This record gives sequence, structure tokens and C-alpha cells, in this order.
Amino acid sequence: MKRIVVAIAALLLAAGQASSQNPPPPSGASAGSMSKALGLTVFPSKSQTAEQQQKDESECYTWAKGQTHYDPAAPPPTPTAVAAAKQKGGAARGAARGAAAGAAVGGAAGDAGTGAAAGATAGAIKGRRQQKANEQQATQQAQANQAAAAAGPHEQYKKAFATCLQGKGYTVN
Repeated sequence: MKRIVVAIAALLLAAGQASSQNPPPPSGASAGSMSKALGLTVFPSKSQTAEQQQKDESECYTWAKGQTHYDPAAPPPTPTAVAAAKQKGGAARGAARGAAAGAAVGGAAGDAGTGAAAGATAGAIKGRRQQKANEQQATQQAQANQAAAAAGPHEQYKKAFATCLQGKGYTVN
């Protein structure tokens, strides 16, 4: 992904320095370099030359950017991982539940105090473990949501770029 962004940034920098409305890619760039940077394979189906393909890809780059409001050479910064809401009191709640259960068991055995203490300790450990598991699950879900949100605009751009090239007589895979 990093190489794609660097390749597109280099192409855009060179394209921005030219004065024409649809600048050609930098000299020495191979035909299809914009499409390759996006992970697309483009085949001319109307005997287009390499120079024509570069020109068409440059035009499609500009068109797709305008349609999607996304620039693959300068993608918006991805938001930092949203910290999952920290829950507090997992150990305390677990201890309370454990103490109640321990007191009931200890009461039946004749020593409610010892049963409550043992139950509180076990309940605190279990409550803290559950709290940690919930926090980890929330963090993983937030990261998955971020990844999906970041991939959406890029995929829309690729689709628009490919559609433009297909309209100009190329086969895009």
C-alpha cells in the first residue's frame, strides 16, 4: 500500500509541474504505471499506443478524483484507533457477586465469613478478566470499523478509474 501511494505521489508531482490541462506522466514512466500503482492491469483494446494510454490514464485519474473526491496519492489521514470506552468496576462488581455467592455457600457449610471472602476474591478475578475481554473485543471492533471505512473511498476511486478507462476502450482487470 505504501508503494502505491509513493508511486502515485511521484506521478502527481511530475504531472502538477507541467502546464497543460492533462499533463503526460513523467519521462521514463512505463505505460500503465498509474493503473499498476492501483493494482489494475490495463490492456488497450483499440490499438492505443503506450503514449495514448498514459494520456488516457492521466485524464481518468483526474476524472475519478473529481467523481469520488478521493486522491489516492494524498489519502485522508486515517483516524487513530479509537480507544474503547474503559469500563470501570469490573473487579468490584465481580467481588460483590462472588462474596454473595460465597456467603451463601459458606452459610450452608457453617462459616459465611470465610465463604464470602473466598467468593469475593474469586469474583474479583473473574470480573476483571471479563472486563479486559470486553475492552479487547471493543478495541478489535473499532479497528475493524476503521479499516473498512478507510478502504471504502480507495475502492470507489479504483472503480471510477477503471470505468473511465473502459469507456476509453481499454480492458481493465
